[in-house]
Amino acid sequence: MVTKGEIYRISGPVVTVQGINTSMYDVVKVGNEGLMGEVIGIEKDKSIVQVYEETAGIKPGEPVENTGLPLSVELGPGLIESIYDGIQRPLPILKDKMGDFIERGVTADGLDHEKLWEFKPVVKAGDKVSGGVVIGTVQETPNVEHRVMVPPNVSGTVDEIKSGEFTVLDTVCTLTDGKEIQMMQKWPVRMPRPVNKKLTPNVPLITGQRILDGLFPVAKGGTAAIPGPFGSGKTVTQQQLAKWSDTEIVVYIGCGERGNEMADVLTEFPELEDPKTGRPLMERTVLIANTSNMPVAAREASVYTGITIAEYYRDMGYDVSLMADSTSRWAEAMREISSRLEEMPGEEGYPAYLSARLSEFYERAGRVESLAGLGGSITIIGAVSPPGGDFSEPVTQNTLRIVKVFWALDAKLAQRRHFPSINWLNSYSLYTKGLTDWYNENVSPDWVKLRDNAMDLLQQESELQDIVQLVGSDALPPDQQLTLEITRLIREIFLQQNAFHPVDTFCPMDRQFKLMDTIQKFGDKAHAALDSGVMINDIIKLESKDELSKVRFDDDFDGALKVVLDKMDKEFDSLKSDTYSSGVSEGAE
Repeated sequence: MVTKGEIYRISGPVVTVQGINTSMYDVVKVGNEGLMGEVIGIEKDKSIVQVYEETAGIKPGEPVENTGLPLSVELGPGLIESIYDGIQRPLPILKDKMGDFIERGVTADGLDHEKLWEFKPVVKAGDKVSGGVVIGTVQETPNVEHRVMVPPNVSGTVDEIKSGEFTVLDTVCTLTDGKEIQMMQKWPVRMPRPVNKKLTPNVPLITGQRILDGLFPVAKGGTAAIPGPFGSGKTVTQQQLAKWSDTEIVVYIGCGERGNEMADVLTEFPELEDPKTGRPLMERTVLIANTSNMPVAAREASVYTGITIAEYYRDMGYDVSLMADSTSRWAEAMREISSRLEEMPGEEGYPAYLSARLSEFYERAGRVESLAGLGGSITIIGAVSPPGGDFSEPVTQNTLRIVKVFWALDAKLAQRRHFPSINWLNSYSLYTKGLTDWYNENVSPDWVKLRDNAMDLLQQESELQDIVQLVGSDALPPDQQLTLEITRLIREIFLQQNAFHPVDTFCPMDRQFKLMDTIQKFGDKAHAALDSGVMINDIIKLESKDELSKVRFDDDFDGALKVVLDKMDKEFDSLKSDTYSSGVSEGAE
């Protein structure tokens, strides 16, 4: 087999090579500098390669070498707390080698091959093992136990297993057939890791964000999209999800974002405190940074690198949340490469296979039973950055056909300082029905009814706002004025949430239920009072209603809520007795 050839033609990151035998997705080294590339097309005796680095200066005739291996990532202890580029080169190590700017042709191992890890076996000689079975553990960070697994395509009987300190390349287990198992595996990024079966997504991912958990929940192993224009709060929302969602591992992919925005993420994430342990959030996070000025081909590979790392931790039995920010920049990278290949363009110049690529990515999410019978999940939350906030553009529309949760960010809400700026009229979740049993058992049998009532009131408010803009709210009948007041409480007390307040930043499900239930009780009492003859202005002026908005910031939530409920009961009783007294006096006259 011919493993060396030469460059025939160059078009940006797309290089045509001749005189070499290749297979699809083989990794090749291009030019005198050995730039890393990947075979993406084969035409007769020529191979088309997308190069993951800047190709300026290389010329036809320079040598090309085929490695014979697909683009793969190194999986093992040391992934957590790492910051990689799109093809798993550790950025801190590259910086130490060459400073702030990455030179071409430079490679670095994804894992530290020198570091020693304390390996503790959990199987013994004579045990039968198969793909995915845990053979030992390593304490990767203070909060993450790394479970060393048998590679998916290996099985047999343990002949010898060691205990002690080893590097990721040392053999820690030998099978009777002579196969050696290390702590490190390599896996092709474009190939999903195998599982026994996918499970029904019937457990919610608790995020502590009221509008997400309350109105538009996502299931563990589910898929969600956050489209929104610039400045609408995508990054803060994803940081809140990374910090508070009840998953053990976070994989954050900065795919094609501006350098200054990615720099903010890289400086803020290490400083974030994990609320579960009080230690740095980075101790359960993997960051992949591929900024907009990095080569587009590496950006196209970055999402596959991220999802493969996520699958690895899922196979250990962990719940993983993967944040992709943003899939629009990934699609733009595909569009550029497609145009270089002179492929037939689809809508707005995107490749015709845009929808298929998005599907391949999102379908790697799921709650699964691993090969070893462990339960794990990957929840994918992809940010979309539609130009000008236009949700009708191809990336947003193709994403909506795939994902089951749509959190639509609204620039107008952000301008009004309503955060999270998720538009409750445009957003939806297709998991609500499947999660009903969980809510009934773990929150309250009344939860679903309360949520449906709140959504119904918000829809009514939207319809009434058109009339209010024409004639003013005072012209509405009293019952419709009351509807507007109750929906204002839902918006300002339940839907709005302060990400930077120490108490309000996270709201557990029991608090969410109590808040929603209290607003519902106020609405029921207010309608009853209105029917008994109480004036609408007297109801709107009640102090307990205004005090309810402060409860969510109180450290003693239950105590503060009880005070408000008691005051609410007294105020409504007082209103009814005043109405009764005035009615009696009018009758006496």
